[in-house]
Amino acid sequence: MKIVLNNTLKSKNISQYKLAKDTGIAASTLNNLCNNKTSSVQFSVLDKICEALDCKVSDILEHEKSDISK
Repeated sequence: MKIVLNNTLKSKNISQYKLAKDTGIAASTLNNLCNNKTSSVQFSVLDKICEALDCKVSDILEHEKSDISK
C-alpha cells in the first residue's frame, strides 16, 4: 500500500498542522503518514482523517503491487 495523504492535503490546501489540530491526531503520526514512514494505520485514524477532509480512504491509501511472494 502507498499512502497518498500528502497529495490529498495539497489538493485541498490543508496543512498537516491544521489536520492535526482538527482531528487530534499527533503531528508526528501525520508526518509519518505523509512521508510513507509507517507500516500500519489504525482504522480510527483513517476515519478521523476522512471525516476532517471529507474524503474516501482511497484518497489516503492506494494499492501498490508488492514483491511479496505467495
